Amino acid sequence: MKEKIRIAIVGVGNCASSLIQGIEYYKDNNDIIGLMNYDLEGYKPGDIEVVAAFDVDKRKVGKNVNEAIFAKPNNTTIFEKDIENNGTIVKMGKILDGISDHMKVFPEDRAFIPSDEEPCDVVKELRDSNTEILLNYLPVGSEDATKFYAECCLEAGVAFINNIPVFIASDEKWAQKFRDKGLPIIGDDIKAQLGATITHRTLTRLFRDRGVKLDRTYQLNTGGNTDFSNMLNKNRLRSKKISKTEAVQSQLETPLEAENIHIGPSDYVPWQNDNKICFLRMEGRMFGNVPMNLELRLSVEDSPNSAGVAIDAVRCCKLALDRKISGPLIAISAFTMKHPPVQYADTVAKEMVRIFIRGRENGEEINNVLNREENVPLK
Repeated sequence: MKEKIRIAIVGVGNCASSLIQGIEYYKDNNDIIGLMNYDLEGYKPGDIEVVAAFDVDKRKVGKNVNEAIFAKPNNTTIFEKDIENNGTIVKMGKILDGISDHMKVFPEDRAFIPSDEEPCDVVKELRDSNTEILLNYLPVGSEDATKFYAECCLEAGVAFINNIPVFIASDEKWAQKFRDKGLPIIGDDIKAQLGATITHRTLTRLFRDRGVKLDRTYQLNTGGNTDFSNMLNKNRLRSKKISKTEAVQSQLETPLEAENIHIGPSDYVPWQNDNKICFLRMEGRMFGNVPMNLELRLSVEDSPNSAGVAIDAVRCCKLALDRKISGPLIAISAFTMKHPPVQYADTVAKEMVRIFIRGRENGEEINNVLNREENVPLK
């Protein structure tokens, strides 16, 4: 029997709620719907344990994690109510740029309410809890806060999974810091299981593979969770738009001109709660230069959509720790993240992850995959 994977979470919001619900849901459940891998080299979803958590909202700080994940302003679907209480208390983190000032005008149930508690010593908490991996679920635009927690990981000797669009794993200076400490890192900006960007990427690749010239495209998204209300502050969107746009552009031989591609959050609709609706349009030309267009509407519950991906990222990160692999995990980052250190077609990334899981990433098998035409590095 494998030992528990000891994780910490920063940002006990909807995504953390879905992840923790999922860990409990699949613990004694033979129904593997929604999982890409149930048993990953002996590690199952129920082998993940949250041993530390950090937030800044007064409705969560000081509570047990099993209660905090259901506190406002969280509004994602509850599919597993009975979460085991393992005694982990949410500690006060550092706010830094984690809360946007514009959210002060929102109703309390729709906004963050900062606690007046003093921030804890994050490095000490990570060490005392024997945390192995920290997952970053801070709000989009939390550049300073993300870098703070990344530094805490380096100091405490903890691996890092960066689920938001702040460029850490994909920044060579940060990547080298994790190599130097002998720690793995996965990032940046988690993909959904079947969400707007992964769908857009797949269709873009389909256009290319079938000889259709993509001329212009947009992806417009609406939602009613704190992620969407936070992103009403356009100043917090720079890295998000880069991440989502490059994820699609990377699937083209020649990137579209900036005026012909628009990808990003569009508006906040409170009554949608954690439901995200994507409106996608792609215009192109087929055989004989004849025009065509594709329109798609996708409706998904936003936070559970990334939880199955996160469960795989955690377990692959644990394999890297077991095998003493450090620095950015190229394969799992390419498969699970929108802005990885190196972009690959999703089918190629999936094969690379399978090879990594089997521990053969340094052999002929991986070289055969990388030498294929589908290898589409972004940079």
